[in-house]
Amino acid sequence: MKHIKPFKICGNIYFVGTEPASSHLIVTEEGLILLDSGYPQTLHHVIESIWELGFDPREIRYVIHSHGHYDHLGATRALLELTDAETFLGEGDVAFANGTLDLTWAKELGHVYTETFEPDHALRDGDRIRLGSTEILCLSTPGHTPGTMSFFFETEENGVRYRAGMHGGVGINSMTAEFLNRYHLPFDCREKFFAGLERLKKEPVDLPLGNHVQCNDTLGKAARIGTGVGNPFIAPGEWILFLDICAERLRNQIDAERNN
Repeated sequence: MKHIKPFKICGNIYFVGTEPASSHLIVTEEGLILLDSGYPQTLHHVIESIWELGFDPREIRYVIHSHGHYDHLGATRALLELTDAETFLGEGDVAFANGTLDLTWAKELGHVYTETFEPDHALRDGDRIRLGSTEILCLSTPGHTPGTMSFFFETEENGVRYRAGMHGGVGINSMTAEFLNRYHLPFDCREKFFAGLERLKKEPVDLPLGNHVQCNDTLGKAARIGTGVGNPFIAPGEWILFLDICAERLRNQIDAERNN
């Protein structure tokens, strides 16, 4: 589990995660929002990063989850012992979080998910979450999990407003034939994933975020901050390209399965 020095991305958005799984902090006038809590084993990194940036982790008001896998919600129960935060998760993944369904991917990652919790809010397509002047649009984009949610919100820097966007889960590992057959899951998650990608192409995004560092080259962009080339995270042309790459990965997986 690799610690990453926290940093400001743009406006009121900060990176406070680790290399295995990203966590983002959104600072508002009414408290803090944490996007994904990460692994239980990395919570101390997230907490330390928030302190290092000058914010108090006890001021986290909302913990919003991209989806119900262990590396994105595993630390939430422990975090709730420190804060009075409300928790949000796509309704299709609520059974993952509370332990009803053992589909958090914990076993596949070499862990056991025991720190279950009941989300305060089961997100549905089109829901909006507001804290202070920040409003987050939540769009259902199933595939990686049934309850995967994608998020869109605005931030401001130097008097210019930008729209940030994050797809909540693009890994094809949970859409392989081997995984779906093992857990007797329907294969239509693939069609839903493709449909979600096409839908999100209609959403304007100036600032693509990733719930893993490889999704938006988090580390490479962080290294370029302050080098005089502008803010590398502001990349309007990157969003559509990323969605197309995600679709190609799954198509290649399906083709490989057919040829075996």
